[in-house]
Amino acid sequence: MRKLVNMTTLQNVFRWAKPWLTVIVIFLFLRYTGLLSAVTDLAGNTMLRTGVMNYEPEVLKKENFDYNFSIKDLEGKKIDFNQYKGKVVFLNLWATWCGPCRYEMPSIQSLYRSMEGKDKIVFIMLSVDKDENRSKVARYIQDKEFSFPAYMPSGNLPTILQEVTSIPTTFIISADGKVVSRKVGAANYDTDKFRKFLEELASEAPAK
Repeated sequence: MRKLVNMTTLQNVFRWAKPWLTVIVIFLFLRYTGLLSAVTDLAGNTMLRTGVMNYEPEVLKKENFDYNFSIKDLEGKKIDFNQYKGKVVFLNLWATWCGPCRYEMPSIQSLYRSMEGKDKIVFIMLSVDKDENRSKVARYIQDKEFSFPAYMPSGNLPTILQEVTSIPTTFIISADGKVVSRKVGAANYDTDKFRKFLEELASEAPAK
């Protein structure tokens, strides 16, 4: 009688665990074949296309942005951030290992292409990958055929960027040097409303 009870218990345990075991097996298969990243990226991109992640810019208290730092391009050329004063800056902190960063990048690429030729708006895609992984960052940008400019830090970043605890994080800096918007987490920036937001900021930039 005890053996019958034990067998029944084992069958019930197996019946309960079977769906979970299936999920674990599928996860391990995707993980070790390299397909997990592709599946999660597809899921994220699908969510963006539904419109539920469209970014609605919220104007902040407009704290001052500290331009006194340097970045470098993916060839190692150092750039003084002060050169972007007087322009509207779309500044995005990301990394190659960050899933949500990868989700939103196609929307940023589309936004960037729609803004080409608008010299009062600049895009700074600032990778926080380790410095020794610069070639990995360059390869990722090339493989995805992104044309927006990508950079890495060159020395210490200002406090406002050092305090970022989650990526992606996107800052919008006005031409007069104010942080007018900040978004933590992935979003769809390729919308008419967000383009209009940037263009209105650019219209306030002083003429040169």
